[in-house]
Amino acid sequence: MPHTFFQETSSADGRSQIYQFGLLHLGFWTFVSIISFFSLTLWYGPYDWFHILHIFLQAIIGLGFTLFLYWVFMHIWDKPFVHRTSIGLLMVFLVAFVWTLARIELFMWVTEAGSKWNEFGGWHFASVFIFLCWSGLFHGMRYNDLLQTEHRIMLKAEAETREEQIKRMRAQSIARDAQIKMLRYQLNPHFLCNTLNAINSLIEVNESEKAQGMTVQLSRFLRHSLDNNPDTKITLENEVNALNLYLEIEKTRFGDRLSLDFQIEQDAKLATVPSLLLQPIIENSMKHAIAQNESGGTISLHAKVLNNRLIIQLSDTGSGSKVAHSKVGSTKGRGVGLRNTNDRLKALYEQDFSINIDILPSGGLNTKIELPCEYLSSDNHFAKPSRR
Repeated sequence: MPHTFFQETSSADGRSQIYQFGLLHLGFWTFVSIISFFSLTLWYGPYDWFHILHIFLQAIIGLGFTLFLYWVFMHIWDKPFVHRTSIGLLMVFLVAFVWTLARIELFMWVTEAGSKWNEFGGWHFASVFIFLCWSGLFHGMRYNDLLQTEHRIMLKAEAETREEQIKRMRAQSIARDAQIKMLRYQLNPHFLCNTLNAINSLIEVNESEKAQGMTVQLSRFLRHSLDNNPDTKITLENEVNALNLYLEIEKTRFGDRLSLDFQIEQDAKLATVPSLLLQPIIENSMKHAIAQNESGGTISLHAKVLNNRLIIQLSDTGSGSKVAHSKVGSTKGRGVGLRNTNDRLKALYEQDFSINIDILPSGGLNTKIELPCEYLSSDNHFAKPSRR
């Protein structure tokens, strides 16, 4: 399909520039008519209204020919330069020739003057000059429009880049805030006291190897929490490995009371998630379900990839008592860690994610997280999987 003159611009800008081009187009032929009147009609006088009518009519015909040239130029605009130049010059000379024939014939008819065909060379030279000037005007406006369009595209790209940087900074800020809150939960006196008391109990019963192992586990867990960068995305497999540092400590504390049911498909293992995404949710389950149930319970983690979406489902068997929906969202219930997780995902994925929370009949909590499925490519950039 042929181009439109201002196809790269928005509709509003395009209409404005087409209007400006129309005015300049009319202005060009008005200028040609005025020059023709003062340099030819008045110079060679005497003149009458028939001469002025001839100037007006030849301008109307010339305007039609330049619109034809406009159509030709736009159709060959994407051709190679040599091709475009050759065709353009050929059409200029052809249009000038036809316009010269028309204006001489029109002059003899309107003014009833004698034959002017012996002056054809001078008339044709002026016609070629006029259409070359119009062609220069056209190309000047065209290149100026393309330059302005490129400038607008550059400004738009810079604005989008700045917006993306602001968005990334906001995401990093929220992620760091979430990390600080998460570390506060991890390092609260309740957690440390329980862990240190468990180590002390092991020492009292001469279980020095277990006590030493639990101390090493606590050290690894604290080091990972402090060293890990929450701004990055890691594979779900690495996220689960980090989660196990925390769960190993809890296994030592609760023994057989804590059961784990992890079922993660291979495709899901390689998908990326925000670092330290699952730990606050699992910690909620430990605090509000396992620790409060005399018989302990099970924490389940299932993950799969479906329709290019990563679906993660975490649940626990509850504390044995029913939990109200209002308590789930309260600051004293399980809602704090979930809200922090939601804030991070919103900053990283905007609206392209979901978190659904259901209360199971046992009183346990079932949390379903759905994210875009992304994988780390060989150059450590994120890549979406191809549709199957």
